[in-house]
Amino acid sequence: MPDAIELLKTRRSVKPREMSGPGPSAAELDTILTIGARVPDHGKLAPWRFIVFEGDGRRRAGEVIASVFARKHPQATAAELEVETNRFMEAPLVIGLVSFTRPHPKVPAYEQELSAGASAMNILTAATALGYGGCWLSGWFMFDRDVMDGLGLKPEEKLAGLIHIGKPTKPSEDRPRPALADIVTRF
Repeated sequence: MPDAIELLKTRRSVKPREMSGPGPSAAELDTILTIGARVPDHGKLAPWRFIVFEGDGRRRAGEVIASVFARKHPQATAAELEVETNRFMEAPLVIGLVSFTRPHPKVPAYEQELSAGASAMNILTAATALGYGGCWLSGWFMFDRDVMDGLGLKPEEKLAGLIHIGKPTKPSEDRPRPALADIVTRF
């Protein structure tokens, strides 16, 4: 396991098309999800939950997405429908991060949504520490109510992200990062 500071300094996203199996074991997945739930959470509201898509569940989720796409785009080609069906098929594991807010006198919705974002980052970091690649993605389907309903989300829930996890097939290239001088001010 890498040194924590070095891990945080070098973590980068791995494209799902650059992942292979096997995905995390059941014990590793429990570790990843436990760490995903160990985030700042003002009021102990746990304003997030996880949907695990693995095995055939990835294909079934893609079929939900493709079905909604076909209904909303009746001129869609077979190739376009195949793209939608395969949305979750490149990585061996996809974790859907579901976010919801609750009315609270001291914890605004904004803080609750930030807690879900912190959860996504913890999931990515945990997966990286275990030797996997991860990528936090979105797409049109994440914001489509019919898709959310088809994936089992409640009306008050939304998807904060889809985190793809698998073994990297090649070293990830880093992207340019902002210089501290460009993003830090002192008061």
